[in-house]
Order: sequence, then C-alpha cells, then structure tokens
Amino acid sequence: MGLVRREIMPGIWLNYLYTAKFKTSYMSFTLLTQLKRETAALNALIPSVLYRGTLRYPDMEKLNARMEELYGAVIAPSVRQLGEIQCIGLSASFPEEAFLPSGADEFSNVVSLLSDILLRPATKGGLFLPQYVESEKEKLTQMLLSVINNKRGYAITRCREEMCCFEDYSAGRYGKAEDVEDIHYKKLTKQYRMLLETCPMEIFYCGRESEKRTVSALKEYLSAMPRAEINYDIGTEIRLNALEEKPRFCREEMSLSQARLVMGWRLGDSMELEDRSRVTVFNAVFGGSVTSKLFMNLREKMGLCYDISSAPDLRKGIMYVSSGISADNFETAENEIFSQLDAIKRGEITEEELESAKAVCIADTLAISDSQSALESFYLVRAVEGTDYSPEESAELLKDVTAGDVSEAARATECDMIYLLAPSEVGDENAEEEQPTETDPEVSD
Repeated sequence: MGLVRREIMPGIWLNYLYTAKFKTSYMSFTLLTQLKRETAALNALIPSVLYRGTLRYPDMEKLNARMEELYGAVIAPSVRQLGEIQCIGLSASFPEEAFLPSGADEFSNVVSLLSDILLRPATKGGLFLPQYVESEKEKLTQMLLSVINNKRGYAITRCREEMCCFEDYSAGRYGKAEDVEDIHYKKLTKQYRMLLETCPMEIFYCGRESEKRTVSALKEYLSAMPRAEINYDIGTEIRLNALEEKPRFCREEMSLSQARLVMGWRLGDSMELEDRSRVTVFNAVFGGSVTSKLFMNLREKMGLCYDISSAPDLRKGIMYVSSGISADNFETAENEIFSQLDAIKRGEITEEELESAKAVCIADTLAISDSQSALESFYLVRAVEGTDYSPEESAELLKDVTAGDVSEAARATECDMIYLLAPSEVGDENAEEEQPTETDPEVSD
C-alpha cells in the first residue's frame, strides 16, 4: 500500500490508498478548523445535525433505508481533536463492488449519499430544521454531562482543563455543556455554511477503486460545494515548558470509593523533532505498557494503585499519568511516579524493558494497517502534520530508538499539573470504576 495525496479542488485534498486487503471500502470527509472555546460546541453539533437527514432523504428512517439499499453501507458523523485543530465530518464503510452482484454501482452511490449529507442537509427556507437541532443539542449536552459518571475520564478531563486553562486545547473536541444551550438553529446554519466555504477538507479513501474513478466521482458530487478564501491559518500552539517552576496542584472531592490521581507533563523540546519515535518508546517504558516501570513497580510490586498508565498526546506535546489509588497513598504514589521518571532520566533502563517497550510500540503501529478506520486516523494526522510516514516506515523508526533516546525524552519533560480527585468524607462504598467513555480526552502516539 502506498498513499497518494493530491489537491482535487480548491482546499480539498484526497488521500488515496489502494488496497485489495479488505472486502469493504472506506471513505471519510473531514473539515479542519481551529479549535476555539467559543465555537467548539457549535462545530461539534454540525455533523450530527447533518446526519439527521438530507433533502432527498429527509429523516433518519429514509436515510437508513437508503443505506440498507446500498448493501448495508454504514455512514457515521465524526468529531475529533488533533491538538488545537477540530476535525468534523462524516465517514462511510461499504462493500466492495467485487463482492456484489454484477452491475452494482456501490461506489458512486455512496459518494453521492455522503456528498448529499454534507452539502444538502434537510432544511426549511435554507435553515437547519429547529427540531433536529434541539434534539441533537440535548444528546450532546447529556453526553458532555455524563463524563462525571466515569471517574477516570472525568479526572483526565479536569487535569487537562486545569493544566491548559489558558489554552483552547482545554475546550475539548465537543466543547462545554454550558455552551450548547445557547446554540440556535439560525446560528448553527450560519456556522455550517462558513465552515463549508473556508475550511480545508481532507478526503480519505481506502479500497480497490481506481484513483481516476475516485477523483472523477468526488469532483462530480462535490462540485456544488461553496468555496471562498480557504483558511489555512490553523494549527496548535505547543508549550514546551511548564507554566510555573513547580507543578500546580488541584484537588477536588466527590462521593467515590477510590481516589483518582492524574499528573500532566509537558514533553519539552522532544516536540521540536519531526520524528516522535523516542517519545512513543519513552511512554511505553514509563507507563504505557504492562511491562512499564509504573505498572511493574507501583501496581505489581508496591501495590500503591489499582491501575496506572501513561499516555501522550503528541499533537499537543502533553503526557498524562492516570492512576486509581487509595487517598491515603497519594503522597507515596506521587513520589514514586517521580522516582520512576527520574530513574529513566538517569538511564536506568534494562535491555528487557527497552525491547519490551519497543515491541509493544511496533506491534501497535503495524496493527494500524489491519483496520481501515485506523489507517484513516493515522493518515489524517500525517496530513495535518505535513509528514508522509506509512505505518511500516513508522515501525522502522521505532526499531532504531535507543535507551539514550528514551532518557533524553524523559529529561525533556516538565510536570505541569497534579490533579487529585479524592473521596469526600461520606463516600459511596459501592461505587465502581467505569471504563473510559468517548468523552475521554484523545491521547495517542
């Protein structure tokens, strides 16, 4: 597989990946815009409102019926965050024509339907339907409020908000619940039309269709897309150093059975390198794998926590360590996390630790090629960053990371925030730690 990237219309880029590996094709439309506190929720609402219906298929029943006619094609709205870039759009997975009855024009029909959802939504007088907007507002609000029910995700979100309180990154990909209430269908329609006209757009296709036919279909069905001056002035402000000399501290209390400790680091000058392989391996050595120092020492040997892991957001240059602990173990756990990081800084990394960490990172990277949606996410990041590594090339870079590289990445970090979600005096002894939800911050390597 080799990705071909080309601009097919003003500000519209096709990322074309031919492969006969899958029995389905995958296509996505993604509009890129600057993440801002005042518009995050507004933008996040648009894909779900678009997905409620089109002029031709004006409600979910008719839209779903059309997808069934297309041999069970699946289309879904998407909202993502890459650093301080908000990515909103649609994705489609649909059967390859090679496995359908002769004469089935699945590809063109799906591209047509995707384009209709994006460009010809159900409207009245040119405006979004108020009932659809109000319904999706309610769903978005409930989703944002429900993060409190998942203590792990809530603690990471609060650490991000406090750590990046002066940065738009803290808004999150969906914005804030309190901002959803003020969204009016006229305001939302105006924002939608502005995004269509000014946002760079990334299209990803992965499947067996020829590049020529892909380009031809996209140009035909997107020809009505209004375009003005494209706003390419989008990006992420990466803060290399902590805000203050010592880590800031925030403590909150809630009725729960165990405490959640989240520590946030800035990744420092490692973010100035185009190749972030050393940070990826450093994270795996530190806390990003079951053979990591944090897992093996704090959880397995010392029993200081119920769970512990680290995860970087390489789009923003941040790393979180998240753990579930007894509130009585807070200071001991905090000190031991710093102690394990200091050991890495001093180069105390065994050959077994390094090779196990690299093996995990390489396996995870190569596994990207086994999923079309993972490939789409991978290449969207590459498009935003302006790099052109394939998963296989990224895996090769990981093989070359040395213990010295890992130590150097560790020494570049600065702890910026320590957040503790502690049990209140009257806790709920029956409370359970829930699994991460979709409102957890997106962190990746």
